[in-house]
Amino acid sequence: MVCVCNATYCDTLDPLVLPAPGTYVKYESNKAGKRLERSQGSFQHSLCAPGTHCSWQGRAGPCLRPAVTPPSLPADLVLTVDTTQRYQKVKGFGGSVTDAAAMNVFSLPETAQDHLLRSYFSEEGLEYNLVRLPMASCDFSLHAYTYDDVPFDYELTHFSLHDEDTKLKVSGGRDWGGIKRPLSLYASPWTSPTWMKTSESFVGKGTLKGQAGDKYHKTWANYFVRFLDEYAKHNLTFWAVTAENEPSAGLINNYPFQCLGFTAEQQRDFIARDLGPALANSSHRDVQLIILDDNRLHLPHWARVVLEDEEAARYVHGIGIHWYLDFIGPIQDTVVPTHELFPDYFILATEASIGAHFWERDVILGCWERGNQYSHSILMNLNNFVTGWTDWNLALDLEGGPNWVKNYVDSPVIVDASEGIFYKQPMFYHMGHFSKFIPEGSQRVGLVASKESKKTDLEYTAFLRPDGAMVVVVLNR
Repeated sequence: MVCVCNATYCDTLDPLVLPAPGTYVKYESNKAGKRLERSQGSFQHSLCAPGTHCSWQGRAGPCLRPAVTPPSLPADLVLTVDTTQRYQKVKGFGGSVTDAAAMNVFSLPETAQDHLLRSYFSEEGLEYNLVRLPMASCDFSLHAYTYDDVPFDYELTHFSLHDEDTKLKVSGGRDWGGIKRPLSLYASPWTSPTWMKTSESFVGKGTLKGQAGDKYHKTWANYFVRFLDEYAKHNLTFWAVTAENEPSAGLINNYPFQCLGFTAEQQRDFIARDLGPALANSSHRDVQLIILDDNRLHLPHWARVVLEDEEAARYVHGIGIHWYLDFIGPIQDTVVPTHELFPDYFILATEASIGAHFWERDVILGCWERGNQYSHSILMNLNNFVTGWTDWNLALDLEGGPNWVKNYVDSPVIVDASEGIFYKQPMFYHMGHFSKFIPEGSQRVGLVASKESKKTDLEYTAFLRPDGAMVVVVLNR
C-alpha cells in the first residue's frame, strides 16, 4: 500500500500537540493501512492499588498503563520507563539530497514539489532536521564530475559549483518545505578530481597521490573549504562534513562508481596534517568533522587508529556509520565498544537504503517489510548509543534512479514524473515514527520490559524530549 500525492492533494499530519498530564497520544501505522493514525487515552494506576506506588524489579515508582488494555494483549505485557537511566542525546533524523533526489523533486509540478518537501520537513510532515549532501557527484548523478576538473589546478582557480548545485540543491535548500525545526546540513565527498588520484579515474581503486602534508593533500583539504565558501554565498551553511564517503571503497579493484580510498591510517594523517588545520584556519572552524562514514564493521579499529592520535583527534567530533554490511558486523562488536572507548565522540548513522544488494529488487512499491527494516535498524542503533539516522535518497523515480551506473535502490518517496505524482511508501511512515516525535536534544532513558514482554518480537525505545514529554516507540514485526 502506498499513499499517492499530486498537485492538488497530499495527506498531512496535524502539528504535534502534547498530551495533558495523565493522558497519552498514540500514533499507529500498520500493514493493513494505518499511517500515523492518531488516537488518545488516559493512564490509570492499574498494576497496584489506586494512589499507591509499586516496586518493579527493585525500583519504586508509579506504574502506569493505558486505561483500556487491548484484549489481544496479555495483562502483564508491560514496558516501564526509568528516567534515572540517561544515555545519549539525539542529533536527529533525515535524508540525502543527491542530484537524483533533487531532479526527481523538480520533475514534479510546482505545487506537488511543495507537497513533497512539506511532507518531509514541515510540522504537517515528518519534521526532518538532518540533510546530507554529496560534495559534487556520486552514483546518483547523471554523470561523474567534481568542482575542479582542470588538471593540476592546485590553487583551485577553476573551482566552481555545477548546475546540479545552483539550479537544484541550492534553490531547493532555500525553502525546504516550510521548515520549523533548524536544519543541520552535512556534506560528504565521493571523489577528488581525477588529477589528484593515483588511478587518474573517478572509479576503481585509487587514493590521493603522494602523502599527507603534500600539495595534493593540501589542495584536497582546501577543496572542502571552497565548497563551504561557495554554498555560503547562497546562504546555506553546514553543521558538519565527513572526511570521505566510504573510504574503503577506493581500496577495491574495479569499484564501479566514484570513490577515493583511505585506510584508517591515511585518514588519520590527512586529518591531522591537512583537513583539520584547513577547516580550523578558515571561516568554517565551527563545522564539525565526522570520520569513517562507512560500514560499521570497520569499528572499533578505525576509531582507535584516528582518535588515539592526539593531533587528529582534536579536529574530530563524530563517527559516521552505514548499514550495508550490518549482517556481518554486529552492533555489540562494533558500535558499542567504540562508544565505550570514545564516549565524547557522537556516532551517527549517515546512510541506509534498500535495494543496494544484488539479491534485492530495486523498487517495490508499498513493501511493508522494507519499512520494518528501517524501524528495526533505527531502534537497534538508538538503543546502542547512536545519535541519529540518515536515510539515503529523499526521492527516486520508478526505476530507483537516475543513477549513472544503474545502481538503483528503493526510496521512501517514489516519483512518477509522467503522471505528476509521487508515492509515499511504508518506509516514509516508519521514518516518521522517529523523526516527528524525537526532536534534537531528546535523551534516551531506560525502558524495562516485563518477563512476558521479552517473550514477544517487540522492539522498543524511550526518549525524554527537551519539552519534558516522554516518547516510547514500539515495533511489532
